Amino acid sequence: MPRITPLGTGATLLAQAGAHAVGEPAPVVEHPAALLAVLLAVLAGIFWLAGHPTFGRVFKVVPALVFCYFVPTALTTTHVIPAESPLYDWIKSFVLPAALLLLILALDLPGILRLGPKAVIMLLAGTTGVVLGGPLALLVCKGMLPEDAWRGMTALAGSWIGGGANFVALGQIAGASDTMMATMVIPDVFVASIWMGLLLYSSGHQRRIDRWTGANTTAIRRLEERLTEFQKRVSRIPALADLLIILAFGFGGSWLSYQSGATLAELVPGVSATTWKFVIITAVGVVLSFTPARNLEGAGASKLGSVMLYLLVACIGASADFSRIAEQPAYIAMGFVWIGVHIFVLLGVGLLIRAPLFFVAVGSQANIGGAASAPIVAAAFHPALAPVGALLAVAGYVLGTYAGLVCMALLKAAAGAD
Repeated sequence: MPRITPLGTGATLLAQAGAHAVGEPAPVVEHPAALLAVLLAVLAGIFWLAGHPTFGRVFKVVPALVFCYFVPTALTTTHVIPAESPLYDWIKSFVLPAALLLLILALDLPGILRLGPKAVIMLLAGTTGVVLGGPLALLVCKGMLPEDAWRGMTALAGSWIGGGANFVALGQIAGASDTMMATMVIPDVFVASIWMGLLLYSSGHQRRIDRWTGANTTAIRRLEERLTEFQKRVSRIPALADLLIILAFGFGGSWLSYQSGATLAELVPGVSATTWKFVIITAVGVVLSFTPARNLEGAGASKLGSVMLYLLVACIGASADFSRIAEQPAYIAMGFVWIGVHIFVLLGVGLLIRAPLFFVAVGSQANIGGAASAPIVAAAFHPALAPVGALLAVAGYVLGTYAGLVCMALLKAAAGAD
Protein backbone atom coordinates (compact mmCIF):
# COMPACT_ATOMS: atom_id res chain seq x y z
CA MET A 1 0.00 0.00 0.00
CA PRO A 2 1.50 3.40 -0.92
CA ARG A 3 2.32 5.80 1.87
CA ILE A 4 -0.56 8.14 2.72
CA THR A 5 0.32 11.80 3.26
CA PRO A 6 -1.15 13.78 6.17
CA LEU A 7 -3.57 15.62 3.89
CA GLY A 8 -6.83 13.92 2.93
CA THR A 9 -6.85 14.28 -0.84
CA GLY A 10 -7.04 11.45 -3.32
CA ALA A 11 -4.79 13.35 -5.71
CA THR A 12 -1.68 12.49 -3.73
CA LEU A 13 -2.83 8.90 -3.43
CA LEU A 14 -3.10 8.64 -7.21
CA ALA A 15 0.35 10.10 -7.59
CA GLN A 16 1.76 7.58 -5.15
CA ALA A 17 -0.13 4.70 -6.74
CA GLY A 18 1.03 5.40 -10.28
CA ALA A 19 4.07 7.68 -10.24
CA HIS A 20 7.05 6.57 -12.34
CA ALA A 21 5.28 3.49 -13.66
CA VAL A 22 7.27 1.21 -15.94
CA GLY A 23 7.67 2.81 -19.35
CA GLU A 24 6.37 6.20 -18.18
CA PRO A 25 8.59 9.14 -19.19
CA ALA A 26 10.35 11.02 -16.42
CA PRO A 27 9.10 14.56 -15.73
CA VAL A 28 11.12 17.42 -17.23
CA VAL A 29 11.19 19.29 -13.90
CA GLU A 30 11.58 17.33 -10.64
CA HIS A 31 13.73 19.29 -8.15
CA PRO A 32 11.50 20.86 -5.44
CA ALA A 33 13.06 24.32 -5.91
CA ALA A 34 12.51 24.16 -9.66
CA LEU A 35 8.95 22.91 -9.13
CA LEU A 36 8.21 25.83 -6.82
CA ALA A 37 9.54 28.23 -9.45
CA VAL A 38 7.37 26.64 -12.15
CA LEU A 39 4.20 26.74 -10.05
CA LEU A 40 4.80 30.36 -9.02
CA ALA A 41 5.51 31.29 -12.65
CA VAL A 42 2.24 29.63 -13.71
CA LEU A 43 0.28 31.53 -11.05
CA ALA A 44 2.00 34.83 -11.91
CA GLY A 45 1.29 34.31 -15.60
CA ILE A 46 -2.37 33.53 -14.99
CA PHE A 47 -2.96 36.61 -12.86
CA TRP A 48 -1.01 38.80 -15.30
CA LEU A 49 -3.25 37.57 -18.11
CA ALA A 50 -6.33 38.13 -15.93
CA GLY A 51 -5.40 41.81 -15.64
CA HIS A 52 -4.62 42.20 -19.36
CA PRO A 53 -7.13 44.38 -21.26
CA THR A 54 -7.55 41.78 -24.04
CA PHE A 55 -6.80 38.38 -22.50
CA GLY A 56 -8.59 39.38 -19.31
CA ARG A 57 -11.95 38.98 -21.04
CA VAL A 58 -11.56 35.20 -20.82
CA PHE A 59 -11.30 35.41 -17.04
CA LYS A 60 -14.65 37.19 -16.83
CA VAL A 61 -16.18 33.92 -18.05
CA VAL A 62 -13.83 31.39 -16.44
CA PRO A 63 -12.42 32.43 -13.01
CA ALA A 64 -8.63 32.56 -12.68
CA LEU A 65 -8.80 29.89 -9.97
CA VAL A 66 -9.94 27.32 -12.55
CA PHE A 67 -6.76 27.92 -14.58
CA CYS A 68 -4.66 27.79 -11.39
CA TYR A 69 -6.10 24.31 -10.85
CA PHE A 70 -6.06 22.79 -14.33
CA VAL A 71 -2.90 24.29 -15.90
CA PRO A 72 -0.67 22.38 -13.41
CA THR A 73 -2.80 19.29 -14.09
CA ALA A 74 -2.04 19.64 -17.80
CA LEU A 75 1.67 20.01 -17.02
CA THR A 76 1.56 16.81 -14.96
CA THR A 77 -0.41 14.86 -17.55
CA THR A 78 2.10 15.87 -20.23
CA HIS A 79 5.00 14.90 -17.90
CA VAL A 80 6.45 18.39 -17.60
CA ILE A 81 6.19 18.20 -13.79
CA PRO A 82 5.69 15.14 -11.53
CA ALA A 83 2.45 14.08 -9.88
CA GLU A 84 4.34 13.38 -6.65
CA SER A 85 6.92 15.54 -4.94
CA PRO A 86 8.07 16.32 -1.38
CA LEU A 87 7.25 19.94 -2.23
CA TYR A 88 3.56 19.10 -2.68
CA ASP A 89 3.49 17.18 0.60
CA TRP A 90 5.14 20.04 2.49
CA ILE A 91 2.82 22.68 1.05
CA LYS A 92 -0.27 20.60 1.77
CA SER A 93 0.89 19.75 5.29
CA PHE A 94 2.19 23.12 6.46
CA VAL A 95 1.31 25.92 4.03
CA LEU A 96 -2.41 25.11 4.04
CA PRO A 97 -2.80 25.49 7.85
CA ALA A 98 -0.74 28.71 7.69
CA ALA A 99 -3.02 30.04 4.94
CA LEU A 100 -6.14 29.17 6.92
CA LEU A 101 -4.81 30.94 10.02
CA LEU A 102 -4.04 34.12 8.07
CA LEU A 103 -7.46 34.07 6.38
CA ILE A 104 -9.22 33.49 9.70
CA LEU A 105 -7.38 36.33 11.50
CA ALA A 106 -9.96 38.84 10.24
CA LEU A 107 -12.82 36.48 11.04
CA ASP A 108 -16.17 38.11 11.71
CA LEU A 109 -17.64 35.37 13.91
CA PRO A 110 -20.93 37.21 14.61
CA GLY A 111 -21.36 37.70 10.87
CA ILE A 112 -20.76 34.01 10.17
CA LEU A 113 -23.25 32.99 12.86
CA ARG A 114 -25.82 35.20 11.14
CA LEU A 115 -25.47 33.09 7.99
CA GLY A 116 -27.96 30.72 9.60
CA PRO A 117 -28.40 26.93 9.42
CA LYS A 118 -28.46 26.54 5.62
CA ALA A 119 -24.70 25.91 5.44
CA VAL A 120 -25.01 22.93 7.81
CA ILE A 121 -28.10 21.66 5.98
CA MET A 122 -26.21 21.66 2.68
CA LEU A 123 -23.25 19.85 4.29
CA LEU A 124 -25.62 17.11 5.50
CA ALA A 125 -27.32 17.03 2.08
CA GLY A 126 -23.93 16.50 0.46
CA THR A 127 -23.15 13.66 2.87
CA THR A 128 -26.52 12.06 2.18
CA GLY A 129 -25.86 12.27 -1.56
CA VAL A 130 -22.57 10.41 -1.12
CA VAL A 131 -24.11 7.72 1.12
CA LEU A 132 -26.99 7.08 -1.30
CA GLY A 133 -24.94 7.58 -4.46
CA GLY A 134 -22.53 4.72 -3.73
CA PRO A 135 -25.03 1.84 -3.71
CA LEU A 136 -27.02 3.35 -6.61
CA ALA A 137 -23.83 3.66 -8.69
CA LEU A 138 -22.96 0.04 -7.84
CA LEU A 139 -26.41 -1.15 -8.97
CA VAL A 140 -26.11 0.78 -12.26
CA CYS A 141 -22.54 -0.34 -13.03
CA LYS A 142 -22.64 -3.78 -11.38
CA GLY A 143 -22.21 -5.66 -14.63
CA MET A 144 -18.96 -3.84 -15.43
CA LEU A 145 -17.34 -4.11 -12.01
CA PRO A 146 -15.77 -7.06 -10.13
CA GLU A 147 -17.71 -8.73 -7.32
CA ASP A 148 -15.57 -7.15 -4.60
CA ALA A 149 -15.90 -3.60 -5.99
CA TRP A 150 -18.06 -2.70 -2.99
CA ARG A 151 -14.98 -2.97 -0.77
CA GLY A 152 -13.07 -0.34 -2.74
CA MET A 153 -16.19 1.82 -3.04
CA THR A 154 -16.43 1.82 0.75
CA ALA A 155 -12.95 3.37 0.84
CA LEU A 156 -14.03 5.92 -1.77
CA ALA A 157 -17.06 6.80 0.34
CA GLY A 158 -14.67 7.56 3.22
CA SER A 159 -12.59 9.80 0.96
CA TRP A 160 -15.65 11.67 -0.34
CA ILE A 161 -16.98 12.33 3.16
CA GLY A 162 -13.98 12.46 5.45
CA GLY A 163 -10.80 12.61 3.36
CA GLY A 164 -7.68 10.45 2.98
CA ALA A 165 -7.59 9.21 6.57
CA ASN A 166 -11.10 7.78 6.25
CA PHE A 167 -10.22 6.39 2.79
CA VAL A 168 -7.61 4.17 4.43
CA ALA A 169 -9.62 3.38 7.56
CA LEU A 170 -12.81 2.34 5.76
CA GLY A 171 -10.85 0.46 3.11
CA GLN A 172 -9.27 -1.63 5.87
CA ILE A 173 -12.64 -2.16 7.57
CA ALA A 174 -14.14 -3.37 4.27
CA GLY A 175 -11.14 -5.61 3.57
CA ALA A 176 -10.19 -3.92 0.28
CA SER A 177 -6.98 -5.21 -1.30
CA ASP A 178 -4.00 -2.96 -2.03
CA THR A 179 -4.74 -3.23 -5.75
CA MET A 180 -8.38 -2.26 -5.24
CA MET A 181 -7.38 0.69 -3.05
CA ALA A 182 -4.96 1.98 -5.68
CA THR A 183 -7.59 1.52 -8.42
CA MET A 184 -10.26 3.46 -6.52
CA VAL A 185 -7.98 6.47 -6.33
CA ILE A 186 -8.38 6.97 -10.09
CA PRO A 187 -12.13 7.77 -10.09
CA ASP A 188 -11.62 9.67 -6.83
CA VAL A 189 -9.15 12.09 -8.39
CA PHE A 190 -10.64 12.37 -11.87
CA VAL A 191 -14.30 12.77 -10.95
CA ALA A 192 -13.65 14.96 -7.90
CA SER A 193 -11.31 17.19 -9.90
CA ILE A 194 -13.89 17.74 -12.66
CA TRP A 195 -16.55 18.58 -10.05
CA MET A 196 -14.25 20.97 -8.19
CA GLY A 197 -13.45 22.71 -11.46
CA LEU A 198 -17.16 23.20 -12.12
CA LEU A 199 -17.66 24.62 -8.62
CA LEU A 200 -14.81 27.07 -9.11
CA TYR A 201 -16.32 28.07 -12.46
CA SER A 202 -19.73 28.60 -10.87
CA SER A 203 -18.27 31.09 -8.38
CA GLY A 204 -17.93 33.59 -11.22
CA HIS A 205 -21.68 33.41 -11.88
CA GLN A 206 -23.00 33.20 -8.33
CA ARG A 207 -25.12 36.37 -8.39
CA ARG A 208 -26.90 35.37 -11.61
CA ILE A 209 -27.59 31.85 -10.32
CA ASP A 210 -28.79 33.11 -6.92
CA ARG A 211 -31.19 35.52 -8.63
CA TRP A 212 -32.54 32.66 -10.73
CA THR A 213 -33.11 30.39 -7.70
CA GLY A 214 -34.49 33.19 -5.54
CA ALA A 215 -31.86 32.57 -2.83
CA ASN A 216 -31.55 35.09 -0.03
CA THR A 217 -27.90 36.19 0.01
CA THR A 218 -28.34 39.20 2.29
CA ALA A 219 -26.31 37.71 5.18
CA ILE A 220 -23.46 36.72 2.85
CA ARG A 221 -23.34 40.17 1.22
CA ARG A 222 -23.36 41.87 4.63
CA LEU A 223 -20.49 39.67 5.79
CA GLU A 224 -18.49 40.61 2.69
CA GLU A 225 -19.26 44.30 3.20
CA ARG A 226 -18.28 44.18 6.89
CA LEU A 227 -14.89 42.66 6.02
CA THR A 228 -14.32 45.18 3.22
CA GLU A 229 -15.09 48.07 5.59
CA PHE A 230 -12.78 46.59 8.25
CA GLN A 231 -9.97 46.19 5.69
CA LYS A 232 -10.32 49.85 4.64
CA ARG A 233 -10.31 51.00 8.26
CA VAL A 234 -7.11 49.18 9.26
CA SER A 235 -5.35 49.27 5.89
CA ARG A 236 -1.77 50.58 5.93
CA ILE A 237 1.49 50.21 4.04
CA PRO A 238 3.02 47.10 5.62
CA ALA A 239 6.37 47.50 7.32
CA LEU A 240 8.98 44.75 7.24
CA ALA A 241 8.08 43.91 10.85
CA ASP A 242 4.40 43.48 9.85
CA LEU A 243 5.25 40.95 7.15
CA LEU A 244 7.57 39.01 9.43
CA ILE A 245 4.97 38.93 12.21
CA ILE A 246 2.32 37.70 9.77
CA LEU A 247 4.57 34.89 8.53
CA ALA A 248 5.54 34.01 12.11
CA PHE A 249 1.88 33.73 13.09
CA GLY A 250 1.09 31.63 10.02
CA PHE A 251 3.88 29.10 10.19
CA GLY A 252 4.05 29.10 13.97
CA GLY A 253 0.37 28.20 14.11
CA SER A 254 0.87 25.63 11.37
CA TRP A 255 3.64 23.85 13.29
CA LEU A 256 1.68 24.05 16.55
CA SER A 257 -1.37 22.44 14.94
CA TYR A 258 0.74 19.77 13.25
CA GLN A 259 2.54 18.74 16.45
CA SER A 260 -0.54 19.01 18.67
CA GLY A 261 -2.62 17.08 16.14
CA ALA A 262 -0.16 14.19 16.14
CA THR A 263 -0.13 14.10 19.96
CA LEU A 264 -3.92 14.23 20.30
CA ALA A 265 -4.34 11.49 17.69
CA GLU A 266 -2.40 9.15 19.97
CA LEU A 267 -4.45 10.15 23.00
CA VAL A 268 -7.89 10.02 21.32
CA PRO A 269 -8.33 6.86 19.22
CA GLY A 270 -10.57 7.18 16.18
CA VAL A 271 -9.75 10.84 15.42
CA SER A 272 -6.93 11.31 12.92
CA ALA A 273 -4.01 13.72 13.27
CA THR A 274 -5.25 15.53 10.16
CA THR A 275 -8.64 16.14 11.75
CA TRP A 276 -7.03 17.45 14.93
CA LYS A 277 -4.67 19.65 12.91
CA PHE A 278 -7.52 21.50 11.23
CA VAL A 279 -9.57 21.69 14.41
CA ILE A 280 -6.61 23.27 16.23
CA ILE A 281 -5.59 25.73 13.50
CA THR A 282 -9.21 26.86 13.12
CA ALA A 283 -9.54 27.32 16.90
CA VAL A 284 -6.28 29.28 17.08
CA GLY A 285 -7.44 31.54 14.24
CA VAL A 286 -10.81 32.16 15.90
CA VAL A 287 -9.15 33.07 19.22
CA LEU A 288 -6.66 35.43 17.53
CA SER A 289 -9.53 37.14 15.67
CA PHE A 290 -10.64 38.54 19.05
CA THR A 291 -7.19 40.01 19.79
CA PRO A 292 -5.19 42.93 18.32
CA ALA A 293 -3.67 40.35 15.93
CA ARG A 294 -6.81 40.87 13.85
CA ASN A 295 -5.41 44.26 12.79
CA LEU A 296 -2.67 42.47 10.84
CA GLU A 297 -5.35 42.21 8.17
CA GLY A 298 -4.58 45.85 7.38
CA ALA A 299 -0.96 44.91 6.63
CA GLY A 300 -2.00 42.20 4.18
CA ALA A 301 -2.49 39.04 6.28
CA SER A 302 -5.30 37.70 4.06
CA LYS A 303 -3.36 38.60 0.89
CA LEU A 304 -0.40 36.51 2.03
CA GLY A 305 -2.88 33.80 3.02
CA SER A 306 -4.41 33.96 -0.46
CA VAL A 307 -0.97 33.59 -2.09
CA MET A 308 -0.45 30.43 -0.03
CA LEU A 309 -3.92 29.20 -0.94
CA TYR A 310 -3.35 29.67 -4.68
CA LEU A 311 -0.05 27.83 -4.38
CA LEU A 312 -1.92 24.99 -2.70
CA VAL A 313 -4.47 24.99 -5.54
CA ALA A 314 -1.62 24.61 -8.02
CA CYS A 315 -0.15 21.72 -5.99
CA ILE A 316 -3.48 19.90 -5.84
CA GLY A 317 -3.87 20.36 -9.58
CA ALA A 318 -0.31 19.13 -10.18
CA SER A 319 -0.99 16.00 -8.09
CA ALA A 320 -3.80 14.92 -10.46
CA ASP A 321 -2.31 12.98 -13.36
CA PHE A 322 -5.10 12.18 -15.84
CA SER A 323 -2.91 10.12 -18.18
CA ARG A 324 -4.09 6.83 -16.59
CA ILE A 325 -7.80 7.55 -16.82
CA ALA A 326 -8.41 5.35 -19.87
CA GLU A 327 -7.15 2.30 -17.95
CA GLN A 328 -10.27 2.06 -15.76
CA PRO A 329 -13.36 3.15 -17.76
CA ALA A 330 -15.80 1.13 -15.62
CA TYR A 331 -14.63 2.79 -12.42
CA ILE A 332 -14.75 6.22 -14.06
CA ALA A 333 -18.34 5.57 -15.17
CA MET A 334 -19.22 4.43 -11.66
CA GLY A 335 -17.66 7.59 -10.24
CA PHE A 336 -19.71 9.85 -12.50
CA VAL A 337 -22.95 8.06 -11.59
CA TRP A 338 -22.04 8.40 -7.91
CA ILE A 339 -21.19 12.10 -8.10
CA GLY A 340 -24.34 12.60 -10.19
CA VAL A 341 -26.51 11.32 -7.33
CA HIS A 342 -24.59 13.56 -4.92
CA ILE A 343 -25.25 16.58 -7.15
CA PHE A 344 -28.93 15.65 -7.61
CA VAL A 345 -29.52 15.46 -3.84
CA LEU A 346 -27.48 18.60 -3.23
CA LEU A 347 -29.28 20.70 -5.85
CA GLY A 348 -32.66 19.31 -4.85
CA VAL A 349 -32.23 20.32 -1.22
CA GLY A 350 -30.63 23.61 -2.26
CA LEU A 351 -33.61 24.54 -4.43
CA LEU A 352 -36.05 23.39 -1.77
CA ILE A 353 -34.61 25.67 0.93
CA ARG A 354 -33.45 28.33 -1.56
CA ALA A 355 -29.88 28.07 -0.39
CA PRO A 356 -27.33 30.47 -1.96
CA LEU A 357 -24.94 28.87 -4.44
CA PHE A 358 -22.12 29.47 -1.95
CA PHE A 359 -23.70 27.09 0.58
CA VAL A 360 -24.32 24.48 -2.13
CA ALA A 361 -20.74 24.63 -3.39
CA VAL A 362 -19.04 24.62 0.01
CA GLY A 363 -21.43 22.01 1.42
CA SER A 364 -20.42 19.74 -1.44
CA GLN A 365 -16.70 20.41 -1.31
CA ALA A 366 -16.55 19.99 2.48
CA ASN A 367 -17.55 16.38 1.71
CA ILE A 368 -15.86 15.58 -1.59
CA GLY A 369 -12.66 17.55 -1.08
CA GLY A 370 -12.40 18.06 2.68
CA ALA A 371 -10.18 20.64 4.34
CA ALA A 372 -7.79 20.67 1.40
CA SER A 373 -10.25 22.29 -0.98
CA ALA A 374 -13.39 23.47 0.86
CA PRO A 375 -11.66 26.73 1.95
CA ILE A 376 -10.41 27.17 -1.63
CA VAL A 377 -13.91 26.92 -3.05
CA ALA A 378 -15.23 29.20 -0.28
CA ALA A 379 -12.51 31.78 -0.96
CA ALA A 380 -13.35 31.68 -4.68
CA PHE A 381 -16.68 33.26 -3.74
CA HIS A 382 -15.04 35.77 -1.34
CA PRO A 383 -11.90 35.63 0.86
CA ALA A 384 -14.05 36.47 3.90
CA LEU A 385 -15.87 33.16 3.45
CA ALA A 386 -12.82 30.87 3.58
CA PRO A 387 -13.32 30.18 7.34
CA VAL A 388 -16.81 28.86 6.59
CA GLY A 389 -15.28 26.26 4.28
CA ALA A 390 -12.71 25.31 6.93
CA LEU A 391 -15.34 24.90 9.65
CA LEU A 392 -17.62 22.78 7.44
CA ALA A 393 -14.69 20.62 6.33
CA VAL A 394 -13.84 19.83 9.94
CA ALA A 395 -17.46 18.83 10.48
CA GLY A 396 -17.17 16.63 7.38
CA TYR A 397 -14.20 14.81 8.91
CA VAL A 398 -16.28 14.05 12.01
CA LEU A 399 -19.13 12.69 9.86
CA GLY A 400 -16.84 10.69 7.61
CA THR A 401 -16.36 7.45 9.48
CA TYR A 402 -19.94 7.06 10.69
CA ALA A 403 -21.58 7.98 7.39
CA GLY A 404 -19.01 5.79 5.60
CA LEU A 405 -20.05 2.78 7.68
CA VAL A 406 -23.68 3.37 6.72
CA CYS A 407 -22.65 3.57 3.08
CA MET A 408 -20.67 0.31 3.44
CA ALA A 409 -23.77 -1.50 4.73
CA LEU A 410 -25.77 -0.23 1.74
CA LEU A 411 -22.98 -1.18 -0.68
CA LYS A 412 -22.86 -4.72 0.72
CA ALA A 413 -26.61 -5.00 0.28
CA ALA A 414 -26.40 -3.72 -3.31
CA ALA A 415 -23.60 -6.19 -4.07
CA GLY A 416 -25.45 -9.08 -2.42
CA ALA A 417 -22.42 -9.77 -0.25
CA ASP A 418 -22.67 -11.70 3.01
